[in-house]
Amino acid sequence: MNPNLNSIDIVVADLRAAIDFYARLGLDFTVDPAYPDHAGCDLPNGLHLMLDTEKFRASAHTAGWTRPTGDPRNFLAFQFAAPADVDAKYAELTAAGHTGVQQPWDAFWGMRYATVTDPDGNGIDLYCPLPEPSTDQ
Repeated sequence: MNPNLNSIDIVVADLRAAIDFYARLGLDFTVDPAYPDHAGCDLPNGLHLMLDTEKFRASAHTAGWTRPTGDPRNFLAFQFAAPADVDAKYAELTAAGHTGVQQPWDAFWGMRYATVTDPDGNGIDLYCPLPEPSTDQ
């Protein structure tokens, strides 16, 4: 029997800052009234994205958990409709004070690509497939 991946949980230092960041990417989180250090967001593809505070994660819920250090260990990738949208969102996020890791560029694999970090240092990729080169001559 194969399991079904249906949720991703991101541990955050500041729940409100994380919710505000992801709102800029179109995600609408709801804080759980029974657990104010936990929020969830249902995505259109059936995946559920969760945010848990460090306090919540380090509680008896996951005894012994400590915040990792170093570069981002994971990346969430957000697809846009047009290359200009990648550029605009990168500019918006970095102007709001979020760290730009890679400025927008045309990647060799055929995508407009950029990377920022969320308030907790998680990698956020912004991308869009580049238009196919014209074959008209």
